Amino acid sequence: MDLHWDGEPPIVHMENITKRFGSIVALDNVTFTVERHQVMALLGDNGAGKSTLIKILTGVHRPTSGRIYFEGKLVNIESPRQARDLGIETVYQDLALVDLMSITRNFFLGRELTRRVGPLEWLDMKQMDHATAEVLRDIGITVRSPRERVGKLSGGERQSVAIGRAMYFGAKLLILDEPTSALSVAETRRVLDHILEVKEKGLSVIFITHNVYHVYEVADAYTILRHGKKVGTYRKGELSVNDIADLITGVREK
Repeated sequence: MDLHWDGEPPIVHMENITKRFGSIVALDNVTFTVERHQVMALLGDNGAGKSTLIKILTGVHRPTSGRIYFEGKLVNIESPRQARDLGIETVYQDLALVDLMSITRNFFLGRELTRRVGPLEWLDMKQMDHATAEVLRDIGITVRSPRERVGKLSGGERQSVAIGRAMYFGAKLLILDEPTSALSVAETRRVLDHILEVKEKGLSVIFITHNVYHVYEVADAYTILRHGKKVGTYRKGELSVNDIADLITGVREK
């Protein structure tokens, strides 16, 4: 049954999500909502339940109980492909990029454009190169050629390629898993700027991290998990950086 919303429904609403692995309760009755055109930070220490919640949203795990609504409609997300078909794109910490392959081949990995003449079909590298170069220009990355190997790019450039790929394929909700880990200060700044650009283009963003400082200026709201339970959701300006850090670690309750 779809829920009734006052006005436009949120892009995603996860209601009373519980996930058990045998006797271990990874998530305990967690409700998580991301509004349209919102950057939502999902914060918590290691083991807080962040990854499990996102794996449920992206079809890697099935919840033990609870419901997921996407754009106001009740959905059962049973695979990552089904999540992508809905418009949910995830940029994981390891990026899932192949160093020895070109930027273009990585950009279209699993979604290659092809040309067919009669019974013959082959990769349309010209069109894919053009699309890749155009997206890279839009997000401020200059490369000698889209045929350049991904392994030659810096960490920040690789993150930018992954974000650009998600934007190109029509994501409605972009999930970023620790996107600033192991980046320099300048590269972190570039990725944070990309997040704001993604929001301006109409996407919603879930920014998963344990680094409060990296999300404080770009997030519109913060949802904090601790030991598989939701501590709360707070709007930007309600909490200081120290408040958020204390709630993550359990030093204080709010």
